[in-house]
Amino acid sequence: MMHQLSRWRSQVPFNKCKGRVQALNFHPKYPFLYMASQTHIRVYNLQKQRMLKKVRANSRWVSSIAIHPGGEHFLVGGYDRKLNWFEMECTRTPHALRFHKGAIRGVAFHRKYPLFASVSDEGRIIVSHGMVYDDWLKDPFLVPLKELRGHSRFEDLCVLDVTWHPYEPFLFTSGADATIRLWH
Repeated sequence: MMHQLSRWRSQVPFNKCKGRVQALNFHPKYPFLYMASQTHIRVYNLQKQRMLKKVRANSRWVSSIAIHPGGEHFLVGGYDRKLNWFEMECTRTPHALRFHKGAIRGVAFHRKYPLFASVSDEGRIIVSHGMVYDDWLKDPFLVPLKELRGHSRFEDLCVLDVTWHPYEPFLFTSGADATIRLWH
C-alpha cells in the first residue's frame, strides 16, 4: 500500500501482482515505480495508477534493479550471475553483461558520472563505464573499468549491497563480514 500525503490518498498498485517483490526503485524524473518480481520488471505510473510496461527480466531470479539517472535505461542483476542493461523503448533484447561468477546482490548507477557498479557473492565489485547517447540508433557504450576486492566471505555470502556517493565518485559497499567499505 502506498500513501500520498499531499492528497491524503492511498493506493494499492500491486494487488494483482504474482510472485514476491524482490526490489523497488523510483524513476528519477517521473512518478514511475519499477517493481522487480522473480522474473519480471513492472513499471507503474503512480499518478495514473496503472501499469505502463511489463518486461521479462532475462534472468531466472532477479535480485536488484537500478535506474539510470536519465531514466531511459535500467540495470537488472540476478542471482543466476546475469547483469542485464535494458532500454525502456526496446526491452526485448537487453545487453547481457557477464562479469560475475557468483550471484549478483546489488547494482547502482552514479547520479553525476557515467558509472555503474555491481557486486556479487564471489567477493568482486565491478565498476563500469556506461555511456548513453541521445541518438536512439546508437547502443550504449558499456566497458568494465575496475575490479575491487576487500570483503571476506561469511557463510557463502560476500558483498551484499552497493551505493554511490551523490556527488563524488566514491563507492560504498556492505559485506556479509559486517563491514561497510568506502572506495575512492
